[in-house]
Amino acid sequence: MTAGDPAADLVDAGLLVPTGLPGVYGRSAAFDDVRRAVGALVGDAARAEHAEAMHFPPLVPRRQLEQLGYVRSFPHLLGTVFAFEGGERDAVRQAETAERHEDWSEFQRMTDLVLAPAACYPVYPAVAARGPLPEGGALVDTGDAYAFRREPSEEPTRLQMFHQRELVRLGEPEAVADWRDAWRGRALELLRDLGLDPRAEAASDPFFGRSGRLLGGSQLEQGLKLELVVDIPGSGPTAVASLNHHLDHFASVFGLRTSAGRATHTSCLAFGEERIAVALFRTHGLDAGGWPDAVRAALDPLQG
Repeated sequence: MTAGDPAADLVDAGLLVPTGLPGVYGRSAAFDDVRRAVGALVGDAARAEHAEAMHFPPLVPRRQLEQLGYVRSFPHLLGTVFAFEGGERDAVRQAETAERHEDWSEFQRMTDLVLAPAACYPVYPAVAARGPLPEGGALVDTGDAYAFRREPSEEPTRLQMFHQRELVRLGEPEAVADWRDAWRGRALELLRDLGLDPRAEAASDPFFGRSGRLLGGSQLEQGLKLELVVDIPGSGPTAVASLNHHLDHFASVFGLRTSAGRATHTSCLAFGEERIAVALFRTHGLDAGGWPDAVRAALDPLQG
């Protein structure tokens, strides 16, 4: 498919529905069928490895992100939930201010909730609460989970609210490292089966500020993050999945321990479902019915 305005093309085809906000779209049934089929491919692979399913809402306790240092590392991406807790007089003033489209934030108070910035974050405290891991560790599939990052953009591959399908491996350091290495190849093959041409690249997270640049440099130097990148017509090189190795970071925060009592290492593999769907529509055409047979076969829900 030739490069054009990717957002306009997807909207004109009825695949995405604009809301008037950058990076916030509705999705048609045709688009969502593809997105969910991508997630199902990952889910099938997870079931083959006897992964445990854990599905969480797109909210996490604010205290958890405070413990993890997310507020320091990624303040520019965080979405915090505020709510009204005043009396009747304040409610009237709030409504009148809002109806004038003026700032009514003075009537809102911070709650103990934040929007989940990644599907894996609720997994670590939930597993830690059970006590030591079973022998061999654990593998968790988060399902099709919503995540939020405050990155307003007109680019349809950079949404503020999107779905991640994450696999989270917890266990002995050697086992977690081996799992990550094995899934690097499996994830690339999964994307190739969809007619895409992915490549693995060393990357770093978008840490904030000067100290964040140091953290990002250390992450690159240690090879802790790999992104699976696809060249999407109209959008250019785009990370559609990432492999993240956390070492014992989450163990140190939540007290995760292996069956032998050692600090647990963790790694996660996150697939961006909307990004992969956009890559497919931009690569193979805006009508999924005309996609190559091999791609349609891989996305089994599209058959028939």
